[in-house]
Amino acid sequence: MEPTLIIGAGLTGCTIARLLADAGKDVLIIDRRDHLAGNAYDFKNEHGIVQHAYGPHIFHTSNQAVVDFLSRFTEWIPYEHKVKAMLSDGRLVTLPVNRETAEIVGRDNIIETFYRPYSEKMWGMPLEQISPEILNRVKVREDDNELYFPDDTFQKMPAEGYTRMVERMVESERIEVRLSTSDAEVDFAEFKHVFYSGPIDVYFNFRFGALPYRSIRFKTVHVPAPRLFPTAIVNFTHSGPHTRVAEWKNFPEHGDHPELTTLTFETPCDYKENNDERYYPVKDTEGVYREQYKRYQALAEEECPHITFCGRLGNYAYLDMHQAINSAMKLAEKHLAHGA
Repeated sequence: MEPTLIIGAGLTGCTIARLLADAGKDVLIIDRRDHLAGNAYDFKNEHGIVQHAYGPHIFHTSNQAVVDFLSRFTEWIPYEHKVKAMLSDGRLVTLPVNRETAEIVGRDNIIETFYRPYSEKMWGMPLEQISPEILNRVKVREDDNELYFPDDTFQKMPAEGYTRMVERMVESERIEVRLSTSDAEVDFAEFKHVFYSGPIDVYFNFRFGALPYRSIRFKTVHVPAPRLFPTAIVNFTHSGPHTRVAEWKNFPEHGDHPELTTLTFETPCDYKENNDERYYPVKDTEGVYREQYKRYQALAEEECPHITFCGRLGNYAYLDMHQAINSAMKLAEKHLAHGA
């Protein structure tokens, strides 16, 4: 039986792999990185504190099918995400902006205090050029809600971390994993079908130009204090380069060093300034980049019927974890339904 090739050992690729394996299919997963779980990869540092290597990942969803699938591979710890923003005078206020935060900064100052500095640093363009779809992800509220994801029915984190959850996901005799392996090291022609979660523009050698992405530089410091902030994430409202800081001990079961806390500061940049690490597809108000992606999508359908481009890089779409898993589940179901 010819195995299916999956490029990328993140949540998308490993979800597809497990569902195909459950259906009796042999799968080969490769990834250029030396670890599983993609950008959800977490690890315990030298001080016994768990860090997320590529920025904080908080699982939240109202999709029970996704919860049921992941629950096969992990127990859960309750966690309702709260975020604070630090004002110029050092005060911490709640995000998303609620009634109390609006009263503190003044309703006329909300855009200039919270949205403009953070968004322009994050996306590298004036606020007016950023797609409203992105800005509407964090809406101003008229109540005293303190939760960042108030509407999701399931808000928990994997009890042993995301990496361990994904490790269990690929524990199958039908799944082979090769890490530290690029797609140039395998021959696609040897496989009946390929799921490709890498950048679609890279695959086609930038035939229609490079798709823009934003990336993040991370700076981690260990501070000799038991704890500094009341929440795991604090956003900055200043004009400096950092957008936010994560204090890892404030996530549940992420370590409890009695004398030290670990902080990771984030600085957005163009992906070309960060070793081609592509994190966030850029969405502009005119939709120019989305149209550029659609040209690649049409090219893929014409030239590569045996390749399914998937994930945030293959589909040029920002996906929360539950969305990535849900999309992967549907792709696997469609693939199996066609008798592949």
